[in-house]
Amino acid sequence: MATYKKKGQKKIKNAPIEQVEEHSATAEVFNSLDETASKSEQWIEKYQKPLFSSLVGIVVVILGYIAYNSYVLEPKEQEAANELSFPKENFDLAISATTPSDSIFSLALNGSNGKYGFVDIADKYSGTNAGNLANYYAGISYLKINDYKNAIFYLEKFSSSDALLAPAALGAIGDAFADLNQNEDALSYYLKAANTQPNASTTPLYLLKAGNTALDLNDAAQAEELFTQIKEQYSESALANNIEMHINKAKYAK
Repeated sequence: MATYKKKGQKKIKNAPIEQVEEHSATAEVFNSLDETASKSEQWIEKYQKPLFSSLVGIVVVILGYIAYNSYVLEPKEQEAANELSFPKENFDLAISATTPSDSIFSLALNGSNGKYGFVDIADKYSGTNAGNLANYYAGISYLKINDYKNAIFYLEKFSSSDALLAPAALGAIGDAFADLNQNEDALSYYLKAANTQPNASTTPLYLLKAGNTALDLNDAAQAEELFTQIKEQYSESALANNIEMHINKAKYAK
């Protein structure tokens, strides 16, 4: 029997499976995004007040920090720097004096005529750069007048990343312990000074002091090692000129 197509009948083509799956996956993604957005909105609505309070708190902290720096810390820094000039003048005068200057160091430490000394500045302006620096000058001043315990106290309060001041403060603590006949502590600080911000100016000095202190502690091997370090690493230093003598002394002490 013959077959025929009815007039006007259209053949229906099935959509490719890939297009159907793609449409379905896209719908799932949008549904997922809608659900996520809805949950986010609900979460924000629920925690709106705490979030706003936290944001306000952060802003207040930032503004408070800026205000503290501008209206408290900076004026305090300037005031401390101005106060430091009086004892610093006396300190410089005492350092350059050719005669005993304990009285001038005491003046630098304690102040006079209504002017602060290093001790007062270190206390009153604690937390400022000038207050920190006052600890250093106070420590060196006490060291110069043979008050070794106070020297250690103030020098240990001083902190710095300066290439010369940082090792100098540690080395001065070593000197104070050496004068107190606490050689183990002195050696420890001399080594710290030598290894802090190594440079050709201070490092050979504290290596030499550490080596001599090691000899006093009957550790000739460590002394020889420290002296040799000066010879090999700081040969251009003036302290290296007689370093062979120190090395031989350590060798014979073994």
